[in-house]
Formats: sequence, C-alpha cells, structure tokens
Amino acid sequence: MEDGSRLRVAIIGGGLVGSLSACFFAQRGHDVELFEYRDDIRTTPHVRGRTINLTLSARGRAALRQVRLEQCVVRQHGLPLEGRMVHSRNGSLKSSLYDVRDKQCIYSVGRRYLNELLLTATEKFPNVKIYFRHKLVSAKLEEGCMTFQTPDHPEGVIHTADLVIGADGAYSSLRRQFLKKPMFNYSQTYIEHGYLELCIPPTADGQFALDARYLHIWPRGSFMMIAMPNQDRTWTVTLFMPLNEFQLLRKSEQLLNFFQFHFPDAIPLIGKERLVVDFFSTSPSPLVSVKCNPYHVGSRAVLIGDAAHAMVPFYGQGMNAGFEDCLLLDELMDQYGGNMSVVLQEYSRLRQKDAEAICDLAMYNYVEMRDLVTRPSFLLRKKLDNCLFKLLPNLWIPLYPSVTFTNRGYYWCLQNKCWQDEVIHLAVVVTGYLMLITLLLILWFSFGWFLKLILVL
Repeated sequence: MEDGSRLRVAIIGGGLVGSLSACFFAQRGHDVELFEYRDDIRTTPHVRGRTINLTLSARGRAALRQVRLEQCVVRQHGLPLEGRMVHSRNGSLKSSLYDVRDKQCIYSVGRRYLNELLLTATEKFPNVKIYFRHKLVSAKLEEGCMTFQTPDHPEGVIHTADLVIGADGAYSSLRRQFLKKPMFNYSQTYIEHGYLELCIPPTADGQFALDARYLHIWPRGSFMMIAMPNQDRTWTVTLFMPLNEFQLLRKSEQLLNFFQFHFPDAIPLIGKERLVVDFFSTSPSPLVSVKCNPYHVGSRAVLIGDAAHAMVPFYGQGMNAGFEDCLLLDELMDQYGGNMSVVLQEYSRLRQKDAEAICDLAMYNYVEMRDLVTRPSFLLRKKLDNCLFKLLPNLWIPLYPSVTFTNRGYYWCLQNKCWQDEVIHLAVVVTGYLMLITLLLILWFSFGWFLKLILVL
C-alpha cells in the first residue's frame, strides 16, 4: 500500500459519493468492490417524498470532470439556474442573480438520475464489482475485514480489503465502527425544522409553471418553501418548517388555510387536491448535521461525504462537498505516490476545517433564505457586495460566489466573509464619526458666534 501498488478497495455505500469514489479508484487501476445495503436503484420504482433536489456547482463539476462525466450531466440533464426568485405573500416576485459579474449558474439535477448514471459508469470498469443488499454489521478496521448481512447469508459473509471507504451517508454504518476507536470525536445536531416534499405539475400545454431559470423561494421568517425544476417540466417543492408547526396541520381545511395565508400563489400551481394528497401521504423528515474527526483510521479506513460531514441542505453543497472529497483523495494519491498512510492523514488534516465550515454555512444560509432575503439591511448589503465585486473582482468575492463558483476551501470562504464584515463594520463606524464631526463643524461655523457670546456672558 505504500509503494502505489494495486489496492483492493471496499466502498461502503452505493449512493452518489460512493459510486463516484469507485470511478476514481477504478480509473487508477485498483480493484474495487462497492457494497450497497439497498436494492439496485435502477430496478426499483421511484418513491417520492424523501429527497431534496440536487444543485451541481463548481466543486462537483470539477470532480465529475476528472472521470469524464461532467458534460454528460451538465449538458444533457442539468437545468441551469441563474439565481433566486423570491415570492412575497401578495404574489409579487423579485429576482436576484447568483453571480452578477460573470453570470455563472448552478444546475438542478435529479438525484435518482445522477445516482443511476454514476452506477452505470462504475459498472463499465472491469475491475469493479457491485454488491446490492449487503448490510455492514461489523468491521475490524485495522485489518480491513468487514462482515455483511445478505439475503443469502443472514448469518453474515466476510470480505476483506486493503482500503475501506465509508460513503454510506449521514447514518453511516462504517462510522459506527469508528466510534469504537479512542480519540475519535463525533457530534450530531438535529435542527428543530423538518422538510416535506410536494410537487408542481407542468401546465396544460406541458410547459414549466414557473420561470425555470430560477430557484424559487417563499421566505416566511421562521419557515420557507422552495421549488426546483425537473427535466419532465415538474417542480420539486420542499416545505421547510419547525416540526411542531407541521403537527398543527392535521386536517385538509387547516392545510389549505395555512397555504392560503402564507403561499397563496402556490395553491393554483400545485392544485388543492394534489396539495392535500401529497401533504398527508407522508410525514416530515428530520434534518441533521454531523461533524466528526479524524476521518481516517490508520492506512486502512476513511470516511467521505455525509458519513464524514452531513449538513443541512440549505447551501446546496452536500453533494458538491462529497464529490470534492473524492477529488481531494485522488489529488493526494498523486502527491504522495499512493502511500495511503500519509494520504489519509493529510486528507483528515486538510478536510476537517473545510467540512466544518460548510456545515456551519449551511445552517446560516437557512436563516438567510427564510428570513434575511426580505430585510432591507440584507438587500442593501447584497447590493454593496455586488458593486464591490464588479469593481474589485480579485479582492472582494462575496460569500455565495466564493462557495459556489470557486474551488477555494470552505474555511477560506468563511474567513473571507468575516473579513468583509469587519471591513464594512469599520467603514460604517468611520463614516458615522465623519458625519458627526462634519455636523459639529457645520454647527460651529453656523452658530459659533452665539456660543462665544454665551461664554463671554
């Protein structure tokens, strides 16, 4: 493993990040086994209501580019989104671009489509084997030994590998094995908000019911609704709200009154009957944020994607960050010649600050999307950021473009935002003092004679 020799790689999790990781390692010529506890998604019916649409941006595109899948995703199945469209209660609309300088966009991509594409791409490598319905039940990480429960072997079947990669999501089974190790730190935070999926169908003539160039947002202070376009001209609508407020909507009449007050323009788009059916056909799903460190055990095991850093979905970076993990591991293998002991150690060291930063930014962006986007102070700051970005593009990069359209570390983006906040705060304070001094001078020159007279008397 330290001389760049051919590895036996076991990847736990056949989702987006696991499949992409398999492509990276297979492309390097390593023998890859991909283990997924569910059935093959390509052969199972779609279950609506438990997914949040994906947004593909620069980091995810860079990773897909390395395995020659970027153009297929972007050109054939990505819907470009130029910015946000904010819906007020009275039905008025207000748009804002994501990138006012270069007009870059993000892409709405169906999760199921991308998962199917990556699995199919993985299968094309002769050095890859995919095992479905394999549930990890235990592992000896230092030995690369794993036990899986399968329909044919409920008592368990053993597989071994030189490198074990945990890409099995926020509730990772492999991460549970890490918890048994000393000095492994782990925390998870459930926010008080959950989400529930609805749908806007195409119009009668088969077109998009909303402007498909935008991600649509209905910000309502303590909660919000968003809509993202799909290839079939439908819109995936996601309602984010405190879980206790979901519990207050128990009857169809309560639901319709709630929407009539908060989202009146969405009712004719969704349809009353469909709204009631979709809302009560499922229950709200929770949202969790996960942080842990280190991401590796020795030279034999490592966590990537949501298994390492699950985040709430409000920055659209969960998939992009997971894809960037794959790219970083690949770059480190080039840098250190396949010495996995060093590669994994460096991966943990370099990735932790960035991963924790984007988890924090995702939390912040929920507040921005559901509340701040309607506040005059926020809108004024946004205009100032955009103006400075146009004038000083190499010096002043606003937070959203730096996160979404560059490959700079997430931690750098967060620190850059803090620096910008300090600069603006200082500018406001200095401007305030200058205005006060100017006012005092005006008063002095205008009424100084009166003050002198009072002093004399």
